[in-house]
Amino acid sequence: MNLNSAIYVGHVVHQRHRPKKHYLRYRVFSFLIDLDELPALNRLKWFGHNRRALFSFRDADHGGDLPLRDWVNQKLAGEGLGPASRVRLLCYPRILGYVFNPLTVWFCDDASGRPLATIYEVHNTFRERHSYVLPASAAQAADKAFYVSPFIDMDCRYEFHLTPPGDKVRIAINETQDDQPLLYAAFTGDRQELTDAKLMRLFVTHPLMTFKVTASIHFEALRLIAKGIRIRWYTNRKTRQQPRPARITEPQD
Repeated sequence: MNLNSAIYVGHVVHQRHRPKKHYLRYRVFSFLIDLDELPALNRLKWFGHNRRALFSFRDADHGGDLPLRDWVNQKLAGEGLGPASRVRLLCYPRILGYVFNPLTVWFCDDASGRPLATIYEVHNTFRERHSYVLPASAAQAADKAFYVSPFIDMDCRYEFHLTPPGDKVRIAINETQDDQPLLYAAFTGDRQELTDAKLMRLFVTHPLMTFKVTASIHFEALRLIAKGIRIRWYTNRKTRQQPRPARITEPQD
C-alpha cells in the first residue's frame, strides 16, 4: 500500500530551565494517521481501527463526542476556519490495548492541500482533554488554559514550532512564564512506512512503549520532587479543565 499514514521514530526531549534545571530524553515513536486511510490501515494484520490488535487506534481516545472529522470541523468553525479537506493526526497508538497521549497534533489542510490550521489536543493524567486551535503559521502561540503538570503554574504561555510531516517531523513547544523561558519540549522523528513488517519490528525494538510513557511520567515526577520543586495541587475538576479563558495570540518578536 502507498499510504500518507506513516510511523515516525525518534526521541522526545524535555528541558526545564527553572527553578531547577531538569532534562529528560526518551526513545519513542508516533503514528501519523490520515483519517481517510483508516479503512485501509484496518486491513493490516498488526493494526486495528476500533478493534483489538497489537497496535490500534480508537476514535474514543481523541476529539469529543462527534465523529473525528466532524469534531475537527466544529473546532475549526469555532475559530472562523474550515472545513478541512485532509486531516492527519500525530499520536501514540494503543499497544496491547493501552495508551496515554500527552499531546495529539492534528494537521488540517484545505481543499488545495495548503495547511489550514493545527489543533494541539492536550491530555492530562485525570483523563481530561483540551484543544488549542491555531491557524497555520510559521509560529503559533496560546495562553495556557488547561491543567497538565502539578509542577507548573497556570499563568504560562505556549509557543509552538512545527516541521510538518515529511521525511522528518518535529513538534517543539516553548513554555514561558512572565516572558521568561520555563520549559522546552520537543519530539523529532524520522519517517518509516506503516506496514506489518515495520509494526512487528517496532514491537521488538520498542517493547511496551506506551506503558513506559506513563511509567516515565511518574518517574520524572519523583525526580522533580526530589529536587524540591513545589507541587501545585488542583483538586477541582472544573478548575483543571478550564481554569481561565484561552487567549490565542501571535508570537511577539
